[in-house]
Amino acid sequence: MDESGQIVDGTVHPIRYVGDPVLHRPCATVTDFNSELATLVRDMFASMYAAQGVGLAANQIGVSLRVFVYDCPDETEEHQRGVVVNPTLALPGIGRRQLEDYDEGCLSVPGQRASLARPDHAVVHGFDVTGQPITLEGTGLLSRCFQHETDHLEGRLYIDRLPGKRRKALLAAYEESRRTA
Repeated sequence: MDESGQIVDGTVHPIRYVGDPVLHRPCATVTDFNSELATLVRDMFASMYAAQGVGLAANQIGVSLRVFVYDCPDETEEHQRGVVVNPTLALPGIGRRQLEDYDEGCLSVPGQRASLARPDHAVVHGFDVTGQPITLEGTGLLSRCFQHETDHLEGRLYIDRLPGKRRKALLAAYEESRRTA
């Protein structure tokens, strides 16, 4: 089900976790905008909603393609929902950039969160599922989502942006939680 309670047509796939090689390498550019891509996007939405996420990159379900889906609020709390294929992220320049510190988490590192500063505004250029060019602007949580999901497609997790000691402690807590689960 999506945020509005509507049933999502798609197959739920298991989420891949930190350490899985597919999460730690850049994804391939999508070249075919076809029914297989449309099925992947439906499956990604179904998987994201089943995991109670607000965004999901294709590699989080084991598909190494540059695609992400999202359903999250912007700074006005209005829910935005969509898909971006082959995203390119544009952030404000250093002099115009406002950083927002927020406790960030990830479906691929379940149960863990860490404070991470990111720009409060992001523009993402890419394509929709049919291959039409799109440009989307994100503020608030939506901006963070665009940045987080684009990082996934580059083979980075949010924990890779943390200082070394904080990252190490978070990974130790994650491993401990898996052992005791």
